[in-house]
Order: sequence, then structure tokens, then C-alpha cells
Amino acid sequence: MTEVATSDQLLVVIDPVARRTDGESVRIAKDVLSAGATTKVCLPDGPEEFARALSRRGSRRPVVIGDDRALLRTVALLHRQRELAGCALSVVPVGAAGVLSLARSLGVPTGAVAAARAVLEGAERRLDLLVDDSDGVVVGAVRIPAIREVGVEVDASPHPWLRTCQSLVRTLAARPTRGARVAPVPGPGPSRLRVEVDGVTLVDLDQPVEAVTLTPGEAGGARVEVRPVSVGAEASPLCAVGRRVTVSGADFRYRADAGVVSGPVRRRTWVVREGAWGLTLPG
Repeated sequence: MTEVATSDQLLVVIDPVARRTDGESVRIAKDVLSAGATTKVCLPDGPEEFARALSRRGSRRPVVIGDDRALLRTVALLHRQRELAGCALSVVPVGAAGVLSLARSLGVPTGAVAAARAVLEGAERRLDLLVDDSDGVVVGAVRIPAIREVGVEVDASPHPWLRTCQSLVRTLAARPTRGARVAPVPGPGPSRLRVEVDGVTLVDLDQPVEAVTLTPGEAGGARVEVRPVSVGAEASPLCAVGRRVTVSGADFRYRADAGVVSGPVRRRTWVVREGAWGLTLPG
């Protein structure tokens, strides 16, 4: 780890979802940060202002107060600006418990006071990143097929009244007419995919699979797990570690981290960028 100077000037970007979800934790974190360093606080109202605040940070060290989605948005923005490699990012997790799991798995304290103190007193740790052939980034995991998970869809609507209208429309559309039979929604079935790790085929199209998972590990390697369809006895997962992973076959969808579902695509390649980004963690 690389030590982070406590005298750094901080750009504190507070995600609007965090302000609505837990304003008290936001206030506590802001007070701790302001007491320990020179801070400039930004309160963006939407994704555009969020991106603009980051791009105008100058020499200030960015600190994001928000949930996993705010952290992922920041990493993606800095990657697109080609400023991720030279930036020590800090995060104070604030939000619903279901969308703080990524920060917790990375080693960030989930309490407002402890996380803010880690920003001031912690050290930078360089972490690997997965980058796909469409310039998308992955911090936590890629999952194929993209099974819907509760609480992970990104709501990009900038106005509360628009979100309310959209919610009402979804409710009315989902309400069945009187006497109508409601058919169950089937889950994703087996897929026929070819998974190649560093040019070596881990599973081919003749073996249907239930799921494929990719996670950036350490020392420049991605962990790949393929779960074949079980016939009779449960099939053991196929595992490998490599720097370049290509998935191809019939149209498939995937979910990267807590983002929206991507696809359908017939081919996607992920490459590990070793030590591509830095996160401030307790020393």
C-alpha cells in the first residue's frame, strides 16, 4: 500500500441518492472529513453534474459519499477520462444495505465515521480492473446470464416526479385484467457458450452451461467459474485464472457489477488491467 497524505485537499462529491437515503450519515461523514482536511463539497443533482464535478477537481483527491452504484459510476467516469491510473479514489459508503456489498468486499468500512477516518488516515491500494472490448469496466464481477437482482437496477431518471410517473405506469401495466390468467415468467435457461481463457477453451458449445462468472483477482489474473448443466448428480464447476477471457456463442446478456443488463451480444472479451485503479483503505 501507498500512504496517503492527510493534508491533501479533498473534493467531496455527495451522491443525491445518499442524501435522500441517509442524510444523517452524509452529514456525519462530511463533518469528519472537513475537520481533518481542506474540503470542497459538491452536491450534484444528476449524472451530468456528477461527471462535471469530477472533471473539474484539479489537484483535489476525489471522495465519493454514496453507495456501490456511485462508486462504480466514478470508476467508469475516470476510466473514460483516462485519469483512473493516476487517481487515488476514496469512498464513504452511504445507502441501503443491499447496495453496499461491493464497498464492503473491497475492504472499505461501512460506518460513516470509520470510513471517513480511513479517507484521512488510510493508504492507497492498487486494484485490478476488467475492461471489455466496448471499453466497459468491471470492479466486482460479470455474471452470465444476467439474472435480475433486487435493488441493483440503476435509476437514471433525474426528476422525482418522472420517477413517480414511471412507477405508476409500471404498476398499471403489471396489473392483470379481470379474469385474465397470469403466466409465470420463466427464468433463464441453459446457454451454449464457448469460454476461452488466455486462448484455451474452458468449455465449448457442445456443453450447455447454467452460469459463467468472471471476477478480477490479484496479480493480474481474472477468476473464471463455469457451472455446467447438471444431469443427475450435480456437476462440478470448471475454474480457471487468466488475463484474457472471451465468451462467445448464441446471443447472451450479462450484468457487470451492479449495473444494468448489457446485450444481447454474440461475443465479448474482457482483459485484466493490473493495478489499474487505486482505492484508499484503512492502513
